[in-house]
Amino acid sequence: MTKRPTVIDLFAGCGGMTSGFVRAGFEPVLAVEWDLAAAATYAANFGESHTVWGDIASVNPDRLPDADVVIGGPPCQGFSNLGSKDVNDPRNTLWRQYLRVVDHVRPKAFVVENVDRFSSSAEFQMLLAAADHGPLKGYELSWAVLLAADFGVAQRRPRSILIGSRVGHRIPLPAPTHARAPDAGVQPWETVRSRIAGLPETPDTTQLPHSTATFFGRTLPGVFKGLDIHVGRQPRELSLRRYDSVPPGGGRFDLPDELLPNCWRNKPTGTTDVMGRMRWDAPSLTIRTEFFKPEKGQYLHPQWEAEATAGRVNRPITHLEAARLQDFPEDFLWCGTKIQIAKQIGNAVPVGLAQAIAAQLAQHIAD
Repeated sequence: MTKRPTVIDLFAGCGGMTSGFVRAGFEPVLAVEWDLAAAATYAANFGESHTVWGDIASVNPDRLPDADVVIGGPPCQGFSNLGSKDVNDPRNTLWRQYLRVVDHVRPKAFVVENVDRFSSSAEFQMLLAAADHGPLKGYELSWAVLLAADFGVAQRRPRSILIGSRVGHRIPLPAPTHARAPDAGVQPWETVRSRIAGLPETPDTTQLPHSTATFFGRTLPGVFKGLDIHVGRQPRELSLRRYDSVPPGGGRFDLPDELLPNCWRNKPTGTTDVMGRMRWDAPSLTIRTEFFKPEKGQYLHPQWEAEATAGRVNRPITHLEAARLQDFPEDFLWCGTKIQIAKQIGNAVPVGLAQAIAAQLAQHIAD
């Protein structure tokens, strides 16, 4: 039997990247995540023995296993502009820790995932410098902004992906498998319908089940799966009237004047996706951490009939629907409170996008 390629996941969150890599045949050998609930979710799905709950800086180099690939998305919080590119700047702690692990492990390849504007950030410049004359010397870099919908995810979520390679050549980014207007060899985009159709339109509850689990010696809510996280909310009557006014693809500009809050009435342009309703036969827009608040984005359930008010589902999507739009498998397990799980879902890399990246790497790192 061929040995499975191995992967280390830094800033692992709940395991969206790892889930995609596992789908592509990789074996996770280490994951590091400082948030307890996210680390517990990761451990529930992939095993506690290789999961480190804590600060990446506290991971002893002696504990770092060999691995074929290192993946992760260090937060871009250290800079407000491109003025500071010093790898030793204290605000670059998390980035320097990522570089430390790659430098120590020396994987065949590494992957950095971040926001779509990452290539114009100081952190990106730091990576280029590190590959030129620093701890990443010897790695050849390739990068691009990839759209999750182009890889079978029912979500128009752009992410910057950078691949570092030391296999003797640059590893190109994966080619799209899906498109808005498909041609030969490329499939049409997946849709909201393909992910959430058939789920109960009216969730049975607004609360998670009463259940606890223990990970890393700590007790927290969980472990939940499937319909456990298909939880609704109890919106005010005013909110329901606003929801009812928004057709598929619409948003705050569809609200009648008497339903507009002052903040929107006084802002006639911009923020076009807020109070938005999804379309059944298109991908969703980006699923963020507060998808349960329609005032934050296009998060209203897509069911809405112009002529039949009884045929309208006036609520935001549930945690389960958001997880499916992020491409998590139906049997994925979750730990934490409702807000903690929502944060895990919104912060995750869409699983299908991660799988496409992993499959591309697997072709190039094979011995």
